[in-house]
Amino acid sequence: MKKSVIVASLILTTSLSFAFDLGSITKTVLDTVNNNSTTTQNTTTTNSKLSDSTVSSGLKEALKVGVNYAVSNLGANNGYLNNSLVKIPLPGNLAKAESLIRKAGGDAIADNLITSMNNAATKAAPQTAEILVGAIEKMSLADAQNILAGDKDAATNYFKTNTTDSLKKMIKPIIQETMQENQVAKYYDMANGFYKNNVGNLVDTSAISGLAKNFGVDSYIPSSSDESIDDYVTNQAIDGLFKMIATKEAEIRSNPVAQTSSLLQKVFGN
Repeated sequence: MKKSVIVASLILTTSLSFAFDLGSITKTVLDTVNNNSTTTQNTTTTNSKLSDSTVSSGLKEALKVGVNYAVSNLGANNGYLNNSLVKIPLPGNLAKAESLIRKAGGDAIADNLITSMNNAATKAAPQTAEILVGAIEKMSLADAQNILAGDKDAATNYFKTNTTDSLKKMIKPIIQETMQENQVAKYYDMANGFYKNNVGNLVDTSAISGLAKNFGVDSYIPSSSDESIDDYVTNQAIDGLFKMIATKEAEIRSNPVAQTSSLLQKVFGN
């Protein structure tokens, strides 16, 4: 009984560490455009004198630079795999048990699955530029103003709303084909099977589930999954694109070195 509790605690600790390993997308909101002074003096910056259309054009150019940055980097060799911001991890049910799988000798299986998923996303990345740029070109003046005045993830949310469905339709078949070439389904089945045969059998899973429920963390217990692996990789690939675009946009907003055109310097420069 004590052994089961000890193992259960190990699983819960490992699971929680993976569950809460979250990354941030971006950090900056433009504060140099249409700047409202908080003092009683009537002070403005050069940027606040720009027309709305100029500011909108500047934002669009920044986002296009972000798209090019995202697509070129993620489409390069190991573009997803070697980028900690967007690297696709094991799917949820396996991620919860990754530490245990590796401790039980499943390093190669876990690594092969992670590598093959990320390679599939990398192959699909170059095909996304047209859809993303098209969404930018269709952006209205109101859309641009809302992004500039909105939260730090406003641009990301715009892309999610206007491109996610189209991106899925375009890249999912590419990812499916690449995953077949890279035997992703095979590695996924192997990883699930390895967990069931080499980790799940080591402990009384019913006892663990009961203990987990008492602590309110039963949702973090690893289990077999009927999650579609191709949907998982597709969604992760798209999220990675959005994160990279947001990262470059934030850099352009805050770093003069990244303002590589006269328009970007005019709109975002101090």
